[in-house]
Amino acid sequence: MRCPPITLATLVFVLAMPALGLTVRGFAADDSSDGGIKISPISGDPDKPRRHIRIENPADLSHQEAREVYEELVDEMTSGYALSASRAAMSYESWTVYNNAPYRSVTHGQRFVNNYGNGIAAPYGDFESAGTMPAGSILAKDSFTVTDSGDVEPGPLFLMEKMPKGFNYVSGDWRYTMIMPDGEFFGETNGKRSERVEYCIECHLAREKFDHLYFIPKAVRVGN
Repeated sequence: MRCPPITLATLVFVLAMPALGLTVRGFAADDSSDGGIKISPISGDPDKPRRHIRIENPADLSHQEAREVYEELVDEMTSGYALSASRAAMSYESWTVYNNAPYRSVTHGQRFVNNYGNGIAAPYGDFESAGTMPAGSILAKDSFTVTDSGDVEPGPLFLMEKMPKGFNYVSGDWRYTMIMPDGEFFGETNGKRSERVEYCIECHLAREKFDHLYFIPKAVRVGN
């Protein structure tokens, strides 16, 4: 039986997964305690964050456990993201996936993530040898949280799209977009609420020599 759509405003579902001893929950964006999920407070202006909000009590999962949690969540996650009407959000699950299991990303607040790429982004599969990505490349990371107390929370969808030259010199012409689990646009480079995703540009500047790209841990790369 499918759960109701996930929203940011309220707790909308609780689904037990007995095999893993986990509980799936949807929470308000500012919820820092319900269900045992502890997040670091936002520092500075909440409309101009300096980094992703961090989960303070992430769980350690085996690759198989992470896959099983994702399989339970993915339908609801994709349905929620699709409410944004973003073409990428509505189609990313059909793209190439570059990891063989969800992995915990320190740079994305200790959430578990997956890496997808559209057809134009195929060079990403060469990882450190990918070179400069062609315009039209889109990379997508969907995300979820699992805590050490066994609670699970769907997370945002993170998108990177390589735009035509001249779009944004500082970002290397990448457009960063963050979509919340209910389809709300959190922010988009050179677009709506762009100040909310400026920190994405700053973080990825550290990877300028790799066309601003971070890569999947070798242990979960497809083919390993």
